[in-house]
Amino acid sequence: MPAEVAVGRAASVAEPLLNKGRLFWLEQRPSERGRTTLMRRDRPGEAAVDVTPGPWNLRTRVHGYGGGAYAVAGDQLVFVDDGDRCLWQLGLAGAEAPPAAVAPRRLTTPPDPARPRAFADGLIDRPRQRWIGVMEQDGIDRLVAVPLAGGEPELLLQPADFCGYAVLAPGGSHLAWVEWQQPFMPWERSQLWLAAIDAAGQLQQVRPIAGSAAADPQAISVFQPLWLDDGSLVVANDRSGWWNLERLADAALLGADTPPAWQPLLPMEAEFGGPQWVYGLRTHAWDGQRLVAAACRQGRWELGRLSRTGGPWEPIPLPFDDLAALTAEDGRLVAVAAAPAIGQGLLELDTASGRWQHTPAAPLPLAAASISRPEVLWFDGHGGRPTHAWFYPPRGGSRADAPLLVKGHSGPTAMAGTGLNLAIQFCTSRGWGVVDVNYGGSSGFGRAYRERLDGQWGVVDVADCAAAARALVAMGRADPARVAFEGGSAGGFTVLAALCFTEVFGAGACRYPVTDPEALLAVEHRFEASYTETLIGPWPQARSVYEARSPLRHAQGITVPVIFFHGLDDQVVPARQSERMVEALRSRGLETELHLFAGEGHGFRDSAVRTTVLEATEAFFRRQFRL
Repeated sequence: MPAEVAVGRAASVAEPLLNKGRLFWLEQRPSERGRTTLMRRDRPGEAAVDVTPGPWNLRTRVHGYGGGAYAVAGDQLVFVDDGDRCLWQLGLAGAEAPPAAVAPRRLTTPPDPARPRAFADGLIDRPRQRWIGVMEQDGIDRLVAVPLAGGEPELLLQPADFCGYAVLAPGGSHLAWVEWQQPFMPWERSQLWLAAIDAAGQLQQVRPIAGSAAADPQAISVFQPLWLDDGSLVVANDRSGWWNLERLADAALLGADTPPAWQPLLPMEAEFGGPQWVYGLRTHAWDGQRLVAAACRQGRWELGRLSRTGGPWEPIPLPFDDLAALTAEDGRLVAVAAAPAIGQGLLELDTASGRWQHTPAAPLPLAAASISRPEVLWFDGHGGRPTHAWFYPPRGGSRADAPLLVKGHSGPTAMAGTGLNLAIQFCTSRGWGVVDVNYGGSSGFGRAYRERLDGQWGVVDVADCAAAARALVAMGRADPARVAFEGGSAGGFTVLAALCFTEVFGAGACRYPVTDPEALLAVEHRFEASYTETLIGPWPQARSVYEARSPLRHAQGITVPVIFFHGLDDQVVPARQSERMVEALRSRGLETELHLFAGEGHGFRDSAVRTTVLEATEAFFRRQFRL
């Protein structure tokens, strides 16, 4: 399978939404330089229509990661265009009139270049004919309202720091949303807030009703508030150590002085949530009769149902264990779904009968028989603690002389899942075994597993990835002399730290890596401005720890070749981080490659760039190991 087929052609889908029987979703197209468009299908089985063809690129830039690029209610659509960062409105005609025939209308004026602003994560308040969502400007989040007739944003709420994930109660009487404050990330500590909306559209009786503030003694995170049709409110709360679903009955009637009485719906050692790096994440939905939810257990997602008052959990048997972005309406559920031998696409399910269909975002480019399926690997990680990974055997089966590619995910709170990954298949088809490691700090295994990395970034992750490689070598499934390590962003930091401080790996590849954590402190990226306090320690008190963990400061410890890839428009980890590391390695005569890409940021979107990265990485490793 060519690299272009593996990563360059296939579109990806995100943020599906059911509204009044219509299905909407975002489609990102690498073949169009990563442009994201909005698709619509009015009835199951009909052909999809591109609602925003041509130059429109639906993308948000709030917090640097975005998400939540559009909102639909009835015949109204509001979206964020990446060209001018403005809100745009489009009236949705019936199926007899193609949406493309109607021109969108700008709602907000382009911002002053000296004071850029970004919108995201909105909803349409139909009773008041306005969009409600997040506006980030001057280093501040604001919850604002914008009239659907157009106009400047009106301030509804100024949170202490960050906010988002707003949901409107049935009838529009109340609004709930999530807030969090530095130095914490939303998956560390966050709060669910509630307010009544008065006749003038203003928020009243504003108060927190779940979660924990920065100063609270217990660390609690909340994920995805959801209103039910009876005025109750559901949220995933991890006060038990797991993001489990809880319900607040009659939330819309909750008095200002009445303590909220949350009811756990389904206590279990499973995660009904994930790290909120982007807006638009949804793991549970209301289908009109029951809650439908995705739960992650032991690295696999499963779908199930439960009543509004709680268990039992009724699993829905499906061949998918990678699920995201649930939306439901009138007995119908849609989610983004994948499986080890099924590419990402839209899953549509009749929740009563169990009938379903899956529409892949792109045709499967390889025969099912040639797909390497992931095998679960539990091994002794840092401190001897059980640690999880997925191992993909090379084509033809495992053998002791097979080269091994270790993958370190980003975040570092992400999770290595099992959905078909064509980049991995590209490698296994060329004789590589691949191990995708859920090192300590990964999501999907509970709060305690995530907190293994607190204060230990560059230690636990490094030890776990090295231990995964050693475990496979000891099992006779990899050649100890031909072990490579690749990762992006935080995963790139782990690669470089492992090359500095272990002798397991013979080559490394880094995409937009953190090479010096101390240098991140000077980057004006507000969302993660204090994240290193959790991962390493407070600054400047922990200066010596930052220095001890820095691959750049310990570049002399790297004795193997490394290849780097970085976007010149990266605002999260500037390209200068890679450039400085390459300079340090080349000054010692070490073989390196550096590929810089104009127009690319933190994460590559263009098909040509993605293809170059995959081809160059595998060729670089093959050359080092003389394969």
